[in-house]
Amino acid sequence: MSDNQQNPKKEVNVSDVSLGNDEIKGKKTDIQNPELWNFPMDYPMSIIGHEGEHESLLNEIKLILGSQFPDFDLASIEVKPSKTGRFYSARVNLYLTTAEQVNTLYAALDDAKTVRLVV
Repeated sequence: MSDNQQNPKKEVNVSDVSLGNDEIKGKKTDIQNPELWNFPMDYPMSIIGHEGEHESLLNEIKLILGSQFPDFDLASIEVKPSKTGRFYSARVNLYLTTAEQVNTLYAALDDAKTVRLVV
């Protein structure tokens, strides 16, 4: 445990949230059970943007993926509207080799202003 999790007098941040009896280890975007992941792997994901964020969502995703996965074909990103047309999602298929790649990717997507949800 880190000092932040042991000392209750310190300011609590999102990373220190506990779920029942299980505490989140590391940042909220970190893999919690790395033993369940089998690297290397193909990893499909959908990145859902906030309402009205079609073009800026695509641009922000391209910046994140382009910087973290230089060999990724940005033209392969599929962007589709929701049934109501209010939201857009971007589907990508990544080739991941380490847990650190996953942690870094989810942290960047969590910080992205246009991203609402990642599944």
